[in-house]
Amino acid sequence: MSQLVIVRHGQSQWNLENRFTGEVDIDLTEEGRKEAHEAGEKLKEYHFDTAFTSALKRAHETLHIILDTIKENTIPIITDKALNERNYGDLQGLNKSETALKFGNEQVHIWRRSYDIAPPNGESLKDTYNRVIPYYKNEIEPKLKSGKEILIVAHGNSLRSLVKYLENLSDADISELNIPTGVPKLYVFDSNMNILDTRYL
Repeated sequence: MSQLVIVRHGQSQWNLENRFTGEVDIDLTEEGRKEAHEAGEKLKEYHFDTAFTSALKRAHETLHIILDTIKENTIPIITDKALNERNYGDLQGLNKSETALKFGNEQVHIWRRSYDIAPPNGESLKDTYNRVIPYYKNEIEPKLKSGKEILIVAHGNSLRSLVKYLENLSDADISELNIPTGVPKLYVFDSNMNILDTRYL
């Protein structure tokens, strides 16, 4: 049996400003740091062997606040851009409401929530899935299969991609899924990587 906990980083400055953030390297807000600390409080009874995170500082800071809170800051941390947020291309930095006024609500909804339609010069969720899942299979899943306890701190769309894979969600179902900032989600697996339990903590 093994356990995986995934956490979306705490609120960033551009989350607060309702901007498309994507791969732009934006800091956490004070509220985001508070969310990270609260995530750590929920994980105080858990032990982790290894932590994985993206190459972006909002995920890094969230992870370090969690590890400080649970007093596990000596475990190995593996950073990889494969876990980065989806690249929103030409939309990055734009206010979401203003973008909807310019292009129409329906078009922006398609760019944000469809599985395989990318915004201009950006990635679709399918593109994100196609970099996250090979990395997960090669680097993270073997550790889980060997019984390790793993923590992943990443981003809304990289984690949505992972949830799609783990829970075998359809393209339509994943379009409706939102992952809240700073709320840990637990997966418990048997030795064959079947999910025995999954829930937000």
